[in-house]
Amino acid sequence: MRKADLVNAISEKTGVAKVDVLVSLEALFKEIKTTLQSGENVYIRGFGSFIIKKRAKKIGRHIKKGKAIEIPEHFIPSFKPAKIFVEQVKKNVTSLPEEESID
Repeated sequence: MRKADLVNAISEKTGVAKVDVLVSLEALFKEIKTTLQSGENVYIRGFGSFIIKKRAKKIGRHIKKGKAIEIPEHFIPSFKPAKIFVEQVKKNVTSLPEEESID
């Protein structure tokens, strides 16, 4: 499902105009990004948590040059689904649909 599909589904189920749904979704995404960039986590009960994870400093390899390089410590965003959400998916999903080719 793509963002456009999500907007269409929400619009059909709620009766809200697609443009209003899109604006709301964009505002949600922007707020989550801004909150994570400020170093705070976002917790949505029953859905999951958007959290910041710390990656330690490590030694990596520059493949073309064959040299070792130091990768500094950094922070990355991560999503951790809520336990209820995971249980619902496990209970209701029996198989995955075939991947659609994007040409």
